[in-house]
Formats: sequence, structure tokens, C-alpha cells
Amino acid sequence: MQRSAPVDPTKMGVGKGIAVLTSGGDAQGMNAAVRATVRVGIYTGAKVYFVHEGYQGLVDGGDNIRQATWESVSMMLQLGGTVIGSARCQDFRSKEGRAKAACNLVKLGITNLCVIGGDGSLTGANEFRNEWSELLQILLKAGKITAEEAKCSSHLNIVGMVGSIDNDFCGTDMTIGTDSALHRIMEVVDAITTTAQSHQRAFILEVMGRHCGYLALVTALACGADWVFIPEMPPDEGWEDHLCRRLTYQRSIGNRLNVIIVAEGALDRHGKPITCDIIKNLVTKKLGFDTRATILGHVQRGGTPSAFDRILGSRMGVEAVMALLEATPDTPACVVSLSGNMAVRLPLMECVQVTKEVTKAMAEGRFEEAVKLRGKSFENNWNTYKLLAHVTAPDMKSNINIAIMNVGAPCAGMNAAVRSAVRIGILQGHSMLAVHDGFDGLAHGTIEPMTWGYVGGWTGKGGSNLGTKRSLPASMIEEISLNIAKYNIHALVIIGGFEAFVGGLELVTAREKYEELCIPLVVIPATVSNNIPGSDFSIGADTALNTITTTCDRIKQSAAGTKRRVFIIETMGGYCGYLATMAGLAAGADAAYIYEERVGIHDLETNVEHLLEKMKTTVKRGLILRNEKCNANYTTDFIFNLYSEEGKGVFDCRKNVLGHMQQGGTPTPFDRNFGTKMGAKAVLWLTEKLKECYRHGRIFANTPDSACVLGMKKRAMIFQPLSDLKEDTDSEHRIPKTQWWLKLRPILKILAKYKISLDTSETATMEHVIKKRGTV
Repeated sequence: MQRSAPVDPTKMGVGKGIAVLTSGGDAQGMNAAVRATVRVGIYTGAKVYFVHEGYQGLVDGGDNIRQATWESVSMMLQLGGTVIGSARCQDFRSKEGRAKAACNLVKLGITNLCVIGGDGSLTGANEFRNEWSELLQILLKAGKITAEEAKCSSHLNIVGMVGSIDNDFCGTDMTIGTDSALHRIMEVVDAITTTAQSHQRAFILEVMGRHCGYLALVTALACGADWVFIPEMPPDEGWEDHLCRRLTYQRSIGNRLNVIIVAEGALDRHGKPITCDIIKNLVTKKLGFDTRATILGHVQRGGTPSAFDRILGSRMGVEAVMALLEATPDTPACVVSLSGNMAVRLPLMECVQVTKEVTKAMAEGRFEEAVKLRGKSFENNWNTYKLLAHVTAPDMKSNINIAIMNVGAPCAGMNAAVRSAVRIGILQGHSMLAVHDGFDGLAHGTIEPMTWGYVGGWTGKGGSNLGTKRSLPASMIEEISLNIAKYNIHALVIIGGFEAFVGGLELVTAREKYEELCIPLVVIPATVSNNIPGSDFSIGADTALNTITTTCDRIKQSAAGTKRRVFIIETMGGYCGYLATMAGLAAGADAAYIYEERVGIHDLETNVEHLLEKMKTTVKRGLILRNEKCNANYTTDFIFNLYSEEGKGVFDCRKNVLGHMQQGGTPTPFDRNFGTKMGAKAVLWLTEKLKECYRHGRIFANTPDSACVLGMKKRAMIFQPLSDLKEDTDSEHRIPKTQWWLKLRPILKILAKYKISLDTSETATMEHVIKKRGTV
């Protein structure tokens, strides 16, 4: 994959044809992938074709295969399903049908095929590619194509993108559509929760996932369910009694609501299905609980895609076009996928092989192996669920007191992190203390114990139930150290934004003077700004991003109705341009102004000219995002006035400052799940650290690695000493010096039709899922 000379990306596709099709079950975010494939294909100079109705359209040809234009994919991003249609296709299963499909492609000079679908669709594509030369011979013999046509189309390149709400394809952390399906499920769970609590009910919810329990597992984590049934890990013998004991215990400690999540493919140890009705009858007969069952069905596939799925689809589309245009006859058919926050290319058939191995392992009763084969992300979710469910607090206490606090601005997902930290702590035998109102509360002694029930129902609540303040500890160190001694605090969990990071550093610095501060501490990044050094993602940023994206959708709709209107929208983020950039990608903005990429008058001029040109096309609307602190002089009002003046007679302008709505709302499934995993991991780490720091009957921690940030870096959650991260921090502007998402900015510009150069020097290289699986 290494290149000897730089390639001009705008010439890579000249003379080439790319077809894009969606196949199998639909998934939200497929349209984002189609849009990106079309626009990046056109950007490279290639001709791009839609194949309508999946493989059926490929076989039938004619009007089903049509050339796509830039405008033809406009307003697609926010639509669920697939605009170009999908269909189950029997014809493509026969060689005769595949020969017809090959003929249609050859006649149009298409030798690159991009398939968005599940493993069945991608396996079919690979088979098509493998017999391509044989199909050409059949067509030649029958006189359907000429020798010249056969020569020009001698090889077919195939790249797959996985579109499936079940997240059942091995090799990728998330398939297109999974996150949106979780959004639909959580909306229903939240709605059901309120009615169930009113009546003291038990609710059983069946979610999709015939062969894969991902949706059920993450839903259970995100709503704090009492039990989850998944196909990969059937419950032990005698689960009926265990389940009843658990539900009875939950009621006895004051919980008015029981939630049980069932994957549609759930089985017991003998391979018999476990259905909603079986569970409902059991709970009603044995416990006499008022029980209701809800089967969510196709509602999970529907609706508008989440911000994550739009960005995932867009990134995959860009990567797919690059993979197609770089492929040689020796390159295996690949699937572009996501690992952590990195785009990777994996050999298609290796992924299919591992996916089949999961099914085989489940059929043979090798359940632990099935969970491992699903990948690290699935395994982590299962392990976190096991930690938080099916357990009772130990009789033995550890005599350890761990305090938890929120610092900085509130954000959605903070409460989920507090809840799991408290519960994991209790399960470890520790006493957990709530510190209200940040460092102020630690200085003033607003500290109280937290029980298991104290944090019940917190996962779905936005904001900060503990209360939070922006104050830093330096001015109150004396009082803080006295209270750490008074309340006998042995370790500290600080959940919050940049103030949490700086406050943690101030506590570490003060250790030299105050021995009481020599305790292990961990900072969990939680801020909509996503600006904490040492972590690619912060709790709360996903919820804010979805809020902005939904608002932009509505604004775009208004602009499309009015015609010739440009909206300028100001987002939060301090000096960090993450929200503006990612919302720009998710909402299809024309530009996103951020502090990290200096905005000059020339840029503003270029953008105005771009919009003036755009108003001549069928797409008569514009969307500009501006990060709140991108430039002290080019304010939102200045940009609005400039655009209004320059657009006179061609377009008019409106402006919106989104403000604090970005910090509010119920947390997204990602933030609930992320917060839950972070909280659990932080307390388990502190437990180990406390053992290391225990000397002569007391805790003493003064090494750099006893005060860390728990952050998500590329593919793993890691602990990094606060003091080490100081070097990577621009303290004045409260941002890390290196930010991974800046590499996505060229994609935003290319998809908005700016003539800029995409840096192709850092393309994703082909990895091997078989070998990779052995090392994770």
C-alpha cells in the first residue's frame, strides 16, 4: 500500500467507472455512505453510477443503473433507509443472473463496485468478482460483448461497507445503522420506563438481533436492565429461579421498575428459544408481578440516522473510493471498517470467515469463544454487564472510602459514569462518597455516603445529579486536605471537563506540601467540548453532537422550503472545533469555522463565492457552522453581516446561536454505554492502585502514575499520568496540542464541493482480521 510518488487525488478516477449499490436489509446511515461514495468518486474524476434495487437492479440493468450527479445526493444525509432501494434477489444467485449483471457493467465501462450491505451481500459480491473472467468468456461466446469491451473490463474491483443494524459482522467495531437502532431502542425504553415506574411493573423488551446480541447487550448496559438474554451467552441451567430471585431483590430495595431485555435470537443451553412470552409467564406466575412485553420490531430500522452513523457512513464512503481506485488485480476484495476511531481495510472473506466461526462456536456450545470472536468491543460490553448484574454486595467490607465528584460544566452521561463507579465500588466492598458541587463541595464538606439504590435510574438522566462547579482547587487546598483527612478519603474519581483535568493537576502539585493529597485519583473526561488531553472522546460530546445535528436538519429543511437562504449556526466547544467539525460532517455543512484552522478574509470570500455558485444549482440553500471561539474578530454577527451584504439579491441569511441546549437532554446510547464502562474501569483501576500504595497501615501515593486520566485512545481505554499529558496541552486555549479529528476536515470540504487536495499519504492499510483477532 506504500506509494513511491504522491498521487493527485483529483485525477485518480479519470476514465474509471464506479457503481454503488445497497443490498439486504436497510440500515440508517446507508444514504450517508452512498452520498460520500458518489461525491468523492466525482471528486477523483470518476463516473459514478447508482444501482437501484440492489443486486436485482444490477441484473435487470436499464434504468436501474443510472449515472449520479453531485446534486442527486443532496438532502440524503438525514434520511433513514436507503434512497436507491434494496431488494432480496434470487436471480443473482444463478450464474445466468450474474452474467447479465456483468454484461450491464461492461457495457457502461464500470469495473469498480461498491457494495453496502450485510455479510450475505458482501459474500455474493466476492463470488461475483472471483468468477468475473469466466463470466466475460460466457458473454464473449454468446456475442453479448466485444473482445475490446472484455479487454477494457478485464478485472472487477470490489469494496464492501457493512450496513447492518445488528452489528453482526466481525472485523468492525460498529456497522452502519447500529448506533441509530440503539437510539430508537433507547427512546422506547425511556418512554416505557416512566409508565412502568408509575405502576410498579416489570417490562420485557425484545430487540432485533437474530444471531447477534449486540443491540440487546448495549441496551441492557445503557438502561441498567436487570437481565439480558443474548444468543452468544445463554443463561446457566436454573436461570428461571435466578431471574426471579434477582427481580424480587430489586423490588425489596425499593426499585419500582424491572427491565428485562431479550435478543430475538436468544436461546437456552439446550438450543431452545427464550421468548418474551416464556419470560412473561414465568414472572407473572412465580412472582405475581404486573408484567408487560413489548416487541420493538422494524421501528429499530427506521427513523433518521444518528450523527455517528452519518459520520461513519461518510468516512467509509471516502475510504471505499480510495480503496477501489488503489486496488490492483492482486488486491483481495476488502471491507472498510472502523476500529476505535480509525478507518481500516480488512480482507472481506477473512471477516466473513470469522463471522461464520461465531455462529459455529455458538452451535457447538463454545460460548466464551463466541463472545471473544465477536471482538474486543463486544467482549468489553459483556464483561461490564457481568460486573454490574447478577451479583450481590460482598459481606466483607474493604474499609476503603472512594469519593466521586463532577467538575466543570454539566453534560449528558456524567450520571451514568457516577452510577457504574458507585456500584462497582460497592461490589468491591468499598464505601462510596458523593461530593456535591465539585471542588467547592470537597472544601466545604458537602459529602455524603452513596448506596446501591442512591444511583438507581441514573443512566438515562442528563446533566449532573451530584451538582457541578467550575471552581479549581488551588485556592482551597488547605480546606480540601482537611476534609480528605476528616472523611478518611482514600481515592478520588473526578468526572468532568477541562477544569477536572486542571484541578487534578493542581491536586498532584500540592502533594508536596499536603500529605493528605497523596491518594490515587483518576480523571474521567466528560464535556461536550471533547477537549481533554489523553482522550479521543469525552462523555457528553456524542449527545451534544446529535442535538446540533438534529437542529441543523430542521434548519436545512426550513432553508430548502424558503430557497436561496444561508444559515450561520454557532456551536459550543470553547476553542475546540470538534463539535463544529463533526456536526458539519453529519449535517452536510458548506463550511465549519474553527480556532484550530485559522480563518482569514480570503476563506470567508471563498465560502461566499462557493455559496453564490451553489444558488445557481438545484440546491438553493447553505449551512455554515462557526465554533464559538474560532476568531475573536470574525464573530457570528460579523460573518452574518458579511454574508448578508455579499449575498444581496442572490441569497438572504439567518443566524442561530444554539447555546446551552447543547449541554442538556437525555444521554445518547453511546454516552450511557461509554460512561458506564469508564466508571467501572476507573474504580477497578483505583482498587488495584490502592493495594500498591498501601504502606504500614496507610495509603501513600505520590508517583505520577497514581494520578491518571482514563481516556479512549484509538482502540483502547488507557490510563495516562496527568503530569505526562501536561506537555500535550495548550493550557491558554484549553485544548490538546494534537487532535485526531482534524484529519477529517478535508472530507468535510470535499463533500461540500471545494477544490482542495485530499491527503492520500495516510490511507488505511490492509490489515488481517485473523491475525489481529489472535492479538486482541
